[in-house]
Amino acid sequence: MAQRPDSPTAPELVVEADGGTQVMSPHRTYHVGRDPTSEVVLSDARVSWHHAVLRTTDGHWMVEDEDSTNGTYAEGRRVRRSGVGPGSVIRFGSPADGPCAVLTGVPRPKLPSAGRPSAVSYPGATHTFRSPSSVRPLPAARTTRIGRAPDNDLVIDDLAVSRRHAELRAGPDGYAIVDLGSHNGTYLNGQPVAGAPVMPGDIIGIGHSAFALVGEELQEFVDTGEVSLDVQDLSVRVDKGRRTLLAGVSFPVGEKSLLAVVGPSGAGKSTLLNALTGLRPADQGSVLYDGRDLYRDYAELRQRIGLVPQDDILHSQLTVRRALGYAAQLRFPEDTAKAERQARVDEVTRELGLDQRVNQPIHSLSGGQRKRVSVALELLTKPSLLFLDEPTSGLDPGMDRSVMHMLRGLADDGRTVIVVTHSVLSLDVCDRLLVLAPGGRIAYYGPPEEALPYFGFAQWPEAFEAFENDQERNWAEQFLGSPQHRRYIAADSRQPRHAPQSPRGSVAPPAAQSWGGQLSTLVRRYAAALTADRTFLIIMVALPFVMGAMAHALAGSALTRDSALNALLILCVGAVLTGAANAVRELVKERTIYQRERAVGLSRSAYLMSKVLVLGVITVVQAVVLTMVALFGVHLNAPGGKGVLLPPLIEITLAVALLAFTAMMLGLFVSAVVRKEEVTMPLLVLLAIVQVVFCGALLALRGVPGLEQLAWLVPSRWALGAMAGTIDLHRIVPQGLTSDPLFQHTPGIWLLNTVMLLVLSAALGFLVTKLLRRREPEIMRK
Repeated sequence: MAQRPDSPTAPELVVEADGGTQVMSPHRTYHVGRDPTSEVVLSDARVSWHHAVLRTTDGHWMVEDEDSTNGTYAEGRRVRRSGVGPGSVIRFGSPADGPCAVLTGVPRPKLPSAGRPSAVSYPGATHTFRSPSSVRPLPAARTTRIGRAPDNDLVIDDLAVSRRHAELRAGPDGYAIVDLGSHNGTYLNGQPVAGAPVMPGDIIGIGHSAFALVGEELQEFVDTGEVSLDVQDLSVRVDKGRRTLLAGVSFPVGEKSLLAVVGPSGAGKSTLLNALTGLRPADQGSVLYDGRDLYRDYAELRQRIGLVPQDDILHSQLTVRRALGYAAQLRFPEDTAKAERQARVDEVTRELGLDQRVNQPIHSLSGGQRKRVSVALELLTKPSLLFLDEPTSGLDPGMDRSVMHMLRGLADDGRTVIVVTHSVLSLDVCDRLLVLAPGGRIAYYGPPEEALPYFGFAQWPEAFEAFENDQERNWAEQFLGSPQHRRYIAADSRQPRHAPQSPRGSVAPPAAQSWGGQLSTLVRRYAAALTADRTFLIIMVALPFVMGAMAHALAGSALTRDSALNALLILCVGAVLTGAANAVRELVKERTIYQRERAVGLSRSAYLMSKVLVLGVITVVQAVVLTMVALFGVHLNAPGGKGVLLPPLIEITLAVALLAFTAMMLGLFVSAVVRKEEVTMPLLVLLAIVQVVFCGALLALRGVPGLEQLAWLVPSRWALGAMAGTIDLHRIVPQGLTSDPLFQHTPGIWLLNTVMLLVLSAALGFLVTKLLRRREPEIMRK
């Protein structure tokens, strides 16, 4: 649909044609025909593919025939070009019975009043609520079903909407909205509802659409992406209010704008980004998303916000197509067909110039191309607001400019883009520049080309040095009294001052998919990422064979007084190293990915379970290989050739597998605790040493206060006990060390050892879940 800058005084019209109704804006051109891409689609065979055009000229609406075969008729006569307006009837293809378009004036929408929970404080200053995109009469005594499927009464062409999403039910006491188990939820005044009465002025949110009841009509307002943002008096304090990170930050961001946020280190750029995205709401102030309070309506509006962190948010081992495909499966409802998801992936890759790179692994792309893939992931759900944190960090000047021009194009296509950056190389492509001074105050806001003259410097480094050297200067107060503040903040702010009317509590993540659906997708994605990592595959295959060969060399042809204890000890060490090495990096290296996906609907338990299942299968297979290689052809010397409950080789294999699995859970625990991936390898070595020292093969732990109790928390202690019990180690190696009660050849002791490994695994899984919660956006943890 083309934008038209002329004729702002022409009236908005409602066109009723082919059973549908839509509002026509004087700023747009409307094509009429059988072409499905037309704004007004008519299916009658007498209508040409491109039949006519409705547009405004000099403040008046005109209909123009496009050389159609059967003609266009206004007021009963064939026309090539004719003025039309409210009350006009236009027929296409036949003056008598051809499909017609009836034009009427647009009624003034009765939008939510100021007292409503989700009030739009000044609808005329928004794009979404300025006028309805369609107006539909509601039957007085029946249900209106809403969804993406074509057989619904109200069809919404939006992949965020389920095929059967919600119903608006008419009853004796009025209307009620009922969610039909949709995946992205139905919202009333910004809050998710399963079913609730709808009052005049309430806002029903479904996907990117909002609906308001006006009498017996349902008015639809579509968030097309052209939204404004009004930031009002944001303040953030920490350390119980003693330290201020943001202080009274206010500025407007217009529709289709690109805003850059710069400033010296410690000026509060990241704090501002978290406040604007709702991840860490400001302690005071409001963020108005096209007239709606973002914090109050965050449950609904967060689905329209895209955030590209500084680190990549995709698995670099996967190809571009596969990575985006898995992301689409996680973000779209389960009833979305594979072809629909793939079409959306193809659309965003073409938009970002990645169509020639879709089959290339992400790690092989250049820095700028990887950033484009991260942006493509966020564009899958068509966000109206796109935030980027340091997108040009580490890029050369050419790539820096390429990324900024990409963001310029995204804004021109109908989005509001806000980028936090340290780079000042390409600020000229931005519409507005926000400069933060130390202390989180605005030092400048306005066009980038006016910034340096305002500060009185020729280069940006000089300006940043002034922030550092002239700390007594009140940059914020100086800007408040400047013409730039009056022109670009006071005069441009469209929304009146707004005070939040609802308490800000924690917000649960949206359920974009069922738990089982998420788990299936996560397992397949994780398995694909691991199998694409050749280094991991080589280590995974080689490690059990190497450790098993060492154990086999120590065991010899039979487990004897000289070899039994050392062989079992090597099996313990091999199982611990195998399991822990598989998992010790897996959570910390994906932390940025997890945080972003969690904010848009990822289940914490499904994420952890996907790791446990995939790594668990790998670890258990490795443990079996390790044991088979170590004990192949070795006489185990068990009493009577029998184990405690099962054949001795099976019992030992089970103990090694349980130990490796528990070590894997211990590795996940370490990975959830640490902040940096680099510290995991030293901790892995420490874990192995602890397992050796406290397993009971080197030190007598029985009856030693403190050490004995500490050893209860060491998985190898119980695994060695189970293996020793299987072969009755004290019988083979009769010494004080092997008289440990946990080494007894009895069913009760053997079951205690194996059950304790399961208990430790479950306890570690519980702790990992709690630690993952600490890494989530703050608004979800309150």
